[in-house]
Amino acid sequence: MNARTALVKWLGTLDPLRLTALLEERDLPLAAGYRRITTLRELAEHLLTDESVGQGLMASTAGELELLASIAALALERHGPAAGGEAEDGPRYPWQQRKPVPPVEPADRLVPERDVLSWFEPGEKRQRAEHTLTRLRERALLLPAPKGRLALPPLLHVRAAGFDGYGRTVDRLLTSDYNAPEVKGIAGSLFGEGAARTRDQAQELITALLADPARVRALVADAPVRALELLDHLVPGPPLLRTHCFTGRYGSQYAGPDAKYVFREGGSGDEGTDWLAVRGLLIPSGHDLVQLPYEVARALRDAGAAPSPRLEPEPFTATAPLPSGWEGEGGTAAAAAAWRAELVLRALAAQPVAIRKAGGIAVRDTRRLAKAAGADEADTRLWLDLAVNAGLAAPLDDEPAPASRGHRNLKAPKPSARLLPSDRYDAWAAAPAAGKLLPLLAAWAVVPAVLSHWPDPDETPVALISPQDEDAVTLRTGVLRALAVLPDGHGLTGNARGFTELLSLAAWFQPALRAHLAADATGEVTGLDGVLDRMAATLTEAALLGVVAHGALTPAGRALCRLLEAGAAHHYPAVPGAGADPSARGSEGLGEDLALRPTLADAVTTLREELYEALPEPSDKARFQSDLTATVTGAPAPALADLLSAVGDIESEGHAVVWRITATSIRRALDAGWSADELLDRLTAASERDTPLPQPLAYTIKDTARTHGQLKVVRSACCIRSDDTALIAEVAQARGLTKLRLRRIAPTVLISTAPPEETLSALRTAGYAATQEAETGTTLLDAPPPTEHRASCPPWTRHTAHMSPHPMAPHQAPAPWPGRLPRRGSGGRSDSDWKLAAHTLACPALPPAVGFGRLPESSPNSA
Repeated sequence: MNARTALVKWLGTLDPLRLTALLEERDLPLAAGYRRITTLRELAEHLLTDESVGQGLMASTAGELELLASIAALALERHGPAAGGEAEDGPRYPWQQRKPVPPVEPADRLVPERDVLSWFEPGEKRQRAEHTLTRLRERALLLPAPKGRLALPPLLHVRAAGFDGYGRTVDRLLTSDYNAPEVKGIAGSLFGEGAARTRDQAQELITALLADPARVRALVADAPVRALELLDHLVPGPPLLRTHCFTGRYGSQYAGPDAKYVFREGGSGDEGTDWLAVRGLLIPSGHDLVQLPYEVARALRDAGAAPSPRLEPEPFTATAPLPSGWEGEGGTAAAAAAWRAELVLRALAAQPVAIRKAGGIAVRDTRRLAKAAGADEADTRLWLDLAVNAGLAAPLDDEPAPASRGHRNLKAPKPSARLLPSDRYDAWAAAPAAGKLLPLLAAWAVVPAVLSHWPDPDETPVALISPQDEDAVTLRTGVLRALAVLPDGHGLTGNARGFTELLSLAAWFQPALRAHLAADATGEVTGLDGVLDRMAATLTEAALLGVVAHGALTPAGRALCRLLEAGAAHHYPAVPGAGADPSARGSEGLGEDLALRPTLADAVTTLREELYEALPEPSDKARFQSDLTATVTGAPAPALADLLSAVGDIESEGHAVVWRITATSIRRALDAGWSADELLDRLTAASERDTPLPQPLAYTIKDTARTHGQLKVVRSACCIRSDDTALIAEVAQARGLTKLRLRRIAPTVLISTAPPEETLSALRTAGYAATQEAETGTTLLDAPPPTEHRASCPPWTRHTAHMSPHPMAPHQAPAPWPGRLPRRGSGGRSDSDWKLAAHTLACPALPPAVGFGRLPESSPNSA
């Protein structure tokens, strides 16, 4: 039975839960592209493809990959190299002839399971190996096979030589990189001139010699010392060497992927390289690159040592004992995170912020929200980004402005957008602290970005960024899984050694991170592409959210790690169940999306319960003290927080939240509509153990209320005054002046809701000889009617300075902007300024194409 048929039968035995888990790991149906998979046969064909197998390998640990590579090496030893699968073996262009290569059949390359288990000592290590093999079978990385046999996907057979440090076979290298003269030349060096008359005969002779390990060892026995030194480096792998022994047949500039190579005249200058190349022990595989054939490396390797794949990670050494009560500190940080996020979203609900045309939120708006929430600016950006990714806030386009009459063909400007809380915010704001933090933690776990990391120091950080870091979730998952294996009672040290060990262990759990690792001059592992900075930012965010404390995972952090292991990242941007009713407990209200995902449902439930255990129920009582402070232990209830924030200011946070009540904050509450009696009643009801308020607090509230409102600022458009009180009384009762809505605020003073010009006109129409008075008390005279005159408009070049987006020279003074003239009498304006302004307004209207309708825009990064 071939592998595809066996895989179809095995897929038919899976229950919906196991099949769903397999499809999610292989990223189906998205990974299938436009191809529809509707039958088990089509699914089996897809699971055997290199792309699908690679998707499964990326979800494996380094230990699982090492075990698979060792099994592939065993199959390579038992069955030889697999034919096909390597794109570089064939022609690149349509007009070239391609020799058909049969596909790899895994059923023909089976490996005894007992031989694999014999690599591990009986006991715990062998049991771990058996468990790992079972897990690989469930993930279809080991294919269905007869009992006691192991079958690998085709990709692993094709790449087995590379996994074990081998090069390609000599037959493939000779075919792809040499023409007939070079192949005959190598045969002549090995067997003497005239040993082969054709290329095929020469290649068969070379292949047969190198396929015989005894003949290879006999050949190498006569090699010079320099050649033996090179073989010592190449045989264990990798089998590649940089050298100038060969050149492209048509010159180095034509040494492309399909180039043929010839021996460089005069050799490479290295005796060992030239000796190996002439005898076919080194064959070119690229420009200035040679490769040791598979047969040579296999013949010279020591076959006595058995593979020893390590199925568990290396233990941490950079650890320190955890202090007592460290879990409580994690709970405090989690409570503070929920509280700060709530304050930021409250400030956002009170005053939504505009979204820049270039994207993101302006720095000044972020600072305003941070000030209102009493939070750090960087943390405020994090809360905003998490709220958007959790669906608690969303951009909303403003209504477009109505089109002006007569401009139907003009394109309407794009409406601006604002960020404001979504329709889920009200239920979220009324939930306990644990319910508030759950969607934020789930969003942080799966968002493809390290939100607080800005690699460019010259770039201004802004909130509301587009998540585009493909490695962020991989790094976050690797870090959490690595911290989960710390010894009990120990945390990671915060020095460079601890960071290096954490990065190495994270790469063990997430092998994709190995692309960002390198070794320095001393052999120590270090990071590339700023991965250490991104990891440090990830740990900072985790500590802020209460996931990590003192370098160790909190109970909520372990639950979040299990959420990622359950495949939550496959559901970005919305983790099923995390956005359900924030007030629910246990497995309530998780939704139908988790019906076929019990592992993910259990992970969400566990995270929810850990948060409720770490975060106590919000307190609705406060302790008022004589120093005019109010202290709430733990997280305050929303109603209590609103009351205390209305009458006081937050002074400190931590295990408890402290508000400072001052005359200024009390006056702010009175300005908002509270009365002294309401404040005293509400604060007394919120007092801990129903104790009365301290006398200093009660006296401060009453004294502030007594003086509140003694001075009043009256809003009016203008006022009417007269020394004749009878005349003032008459004007106040005049029916013709009703529209002015006059109000008498003094015996000789009326205030009007209409502007001065309109009020003056109404008084004169009603028969009163009123005059207008300036703010300084000077009587203003009416200006005579302007004399009609004509003036030619100055050349347009004299006005182009108004439109230039570039700054003017320092010695140039900007001319007044047409239509935005300063008031007459304002300081700093000469008569020539007014003449220039009047002259500008007297010019004929300019066509829209050259009008003053657009001002220079500020840079996108401006605050």
